[in-house]
Amino acid sequence: MASFSRLRACWAAPLLTFLGTALVVPLTWPQVASAQGATVSSVIASAKGAITKQTGVHLLVYSHVGSSVESLVGDLGVKRGIETITQNKDTVTIELTPSYAYVKGNEPGLTSIMGFSASQAKKIGNEWVSVKAGTSQYTSLASGLDTSSLAGLLPDVKGTTLSVEKAKPVDLFLLKWTSAATSSSPQLTHTLTLAAVGDTLPVEQSTVAANGSTETAAFSKWGEAVRVSAPPARSTIPYSTLAS
Repeated sequence: MASFSRLRACWAAPLLTFLGTALVVPLTWPQVASAQGATVSSVIASAKGAITKQTGVHLLVYSHVGSSVESLVGDLGVKRGIETITQNKDTVTIELTPSYAYVKGNEPGLTSIMGFSASQAKKIGNEWVSVKAGTSQYTSLASGLDTSSLAGLLPDVKGTTLSVEKAKPVDLFLLKWTSAATSSSPQLTHTLTLAAVGDTLPVEQSTVAANGSTETAAFSKWGEAVRVSAPPARSTIPYSTLAS
């Protein structure tokens, strides 16, 4: 199964204005003492400590590469999560529980977004594909739906610059860095915006590619309790039956 690039590879989307959204952030985890005395190293360390303590977060991602428009709306929790991915008219929904991951979508979405074959998508129909924990497919899906994956947002200290932006309701840290072009990806310029008051948690991340593509991810409701209910067993089809 293929998966949405979200914050890992593709990096392409229209910019999303998000700084006015309220954050739900407990104030008991590692904090930067003051914006004035912050360094790249201290901000990254503080953000890493805060992110690892989170029970959940709401995520919006918008991507635009050429004529392709893609969006993701999700809630990431601890071994639980749910997200809906839309690419033009193609769509899929992925749910994660500690025991299984579940995938459902229209036929074009199952093929273009998830990488199922046309015959597999036809067999799936309106059912949920169940993917058992402990399999490589489950691990792949869980890597994008568990809050533990969010630590991967943070850059290396080397090559990253820090600035402080005065904004309401709180001041913001801006971390900026560049990823060199590769044989499969153009040069990418990243900006990660984090709260500079209270816990140093991400508010928004945007990436601009040298070819003009952009992607923006917006984060809110930090600390939310993410609840996911498994679909009825009668409406699921095991992934193992498709693979065989």
